[in-house]
Amino acid sequence: MGEVLTTMKIMPDSPDIDLDAIKSTIENSMPESAKLHDMAEEPIAFGLVAIILQFITDDGEGGSEPVEDMVQSIEGVASIEITGVGRLM
Repeated sequence: MGEVLTTMKIMPDSPDIDLDAIKSTIENSMPESAKLHDMAEEPIAFGLVAIILQFITDDGEGGSEPVEDMVQSIEGVASIEITGVGRLM
C-alpha cells in the first residue's frame, strides 16, 4: 500500500485567533495513522490568516478522516478544506 500527501486549508474563526495555539494542538494531536509533513501560514484578507497543513497517510479508504475530525474539533477553527491529494512514490 502506498502513501498519500494531503493538503488541508484551515480557516480560523477570526483574525484574533492564536494560530500558534492551533498549530501546537495539531502537532500534539496528530493521529497515529498520519505523519505531519509541513505547516505554513497563508494570508487571506483583512488580517485573516489560514493554516496550510500537509500530512501523510496510507493510501486507503478514509485515510484523512481522523485528521479532518481532529482539526475540526479544535477550538477556534471555523472550517477546513482539502485542497490537494497526491500519491507519494
